[in-house]
Amino acid sequence: MDAIAIASASASASATSSSYSGLMMSRSIGLRSTSPRALSASCYLPKGLRESHHNSEFGPSLLLTSKQPHHKLTNLCASADKRNQTGQVFASAGVYTYGLSVQESQPHASVSEEKVGVLLLNLGGPDTLNDVQPFLFNLFADPDIIHLPRLFRFLQKPLAQLISVLRAPKSKEGYASIGGGSPLRKITDEQGQALKEALEVKDIHANVYVGMRYWHPFTEDAIQEIKRDGITKLVVLPLYPQYSISTTGSSIRVLQNMFREDQYLSRLPVSIIQSWYQREGYIKSMGDLIEKELEKFSSPGEVMIFFSAHGVPVSYVENAGDPYKDQMEDCIYLIMQELKARGIGNDHTLAYQVGLTSRVGPVQWLKPYTDEVLVELGQRGVKSLLAVPVSFVSEHIETLEEIDMEYRELALESGVQNWGRVPALNCTPSFVSDLADAVEEALPLAMAMSASKNTSKETEYDIISYAVKLFFGSILAFVLLFSPRMIRAFKNYI
Repeated sequence: MDAIAIASASASASATSSSYSGLMMSRSIGLRSTSPRALSASCYLPKGLRESHHNSEFGPSLLLTSKQPHHKLTNLCASADKRNQTGQVFASAGVYTYGLSVQESQPHASVSEEKVGVLLLNLGGPDTLNDVQPFLFNLFADPDIIHLPRLFRFLQKPLAQLISVLRAPKSKEGYASIGGGSPLRKITDEQGQALKEALEVKDIHANVYVGMRYWHPFTEDAIQEIKRDGITKLVVLPLYPQYSISTTGSSIRVLQNMFREDQYLSRLPVSIIQSWYQREGYIKSMGDLIEKELEKFSSPGEVMIFFSAHGVPVSYVENAGDPYKDQMEDCIYLIMQELKARGIGNDHTLAYQVGLTSRVGPVQWLKPYTDEVLVELGQRGVKSLLAVPVSFVSEHIETLEEIDMEYRELALESGVQNWGRVPALNCTPSFVSDLADAVEEALPLAMAMSASKNTSKETEYDIISYAVKLFFGSILAFVLLFSPRMIRAFKNYI
């Protein structure tokens, strides 16, 4: 079962715009487009930030015009009828600064002494079954996953401890079924080594670091290693094709806090590639994998291509301006356009992975749900189905346990007779080569950043006011936590 999905629903919490505030576009790398069209970068900011991006609490940010292909206007700004679009359009990754004001670049060393670093960001996962509970605790303690009102923030870790203990037994069963732990660290290390070698071919000598959000090696540890190595220019590359508050956003928030507090980091030129689902290399690599798997069916043209994406709460998209849904739909469109160019015109559909136990409480998730769509497809008489995971680029619990076991069994029970699954990209050479291209394009755009002098501080409460609110907040939290409805919800995790 996907841990992020479970976490978000556990506290029936919604994301707020503060999770996404401070997101500033500094520049978008050049595009390969048959029909380019200028689009103001402010269009890609979430609603509520478009008018205030110059007055962020972190100070003004460099804002340049970004060119995007005309069909990309669906991203948070305008809508377009994609079914009437023709041709292939690809865009390279966007490079952004996040929550920090851009300063004049002040290199730590001369060009001849420059030391390049690339930081790969990923979710992380328990290496052994004994790691499952502490991994879940780290996950649930993340305020970007469970967002509590300010009055109840002191309950973040106790709540995380409670949920992780209750959830650990079922999660252990899932990890036990895929070998006793997550393969994510091993695969990410391999991707890092492959990227390093691909950069060497381009005569870019870089140290590649891995920073996991919820398990070893933590992002904080990677940053300390970067400092020890004396890196003078850094590219941050999250291994999530599409941006979401709960994935890329959470990891970048950690970096944001560290850069604000560290004099060395605040002067380090950095490029952050926040999403790259639109890159030609990624789209073509996905097309290659899908085409290869389709050929394994006796009648490839009759296979339904079933895109299964990681689910997020609707509030992330509607209230916090998370671009994940828009980017996911654009991603699917580009992949299908690539397949059509190869003469592959199969029907396709998109659904979001959200486990049944994650739907407890009032939280609404992106729909349609994967399990419900699988049942519907079976009832409609679909006999051949190819599952395509599109939210992550490495095999992990969602692909190996949810899709390969739970959803496969459900599909077969629902009437699907022929099942296939596209493997994750992992270290596919064309994919790694494209990541190297993205890093190469991002390097010249690296800028030194420092926290704005006008950074706002949390409101300070006098001791009496704080004590009163703590007392009544604790009583209310106790009542809510042990209410019959909450107890029934927790039973689903035991």
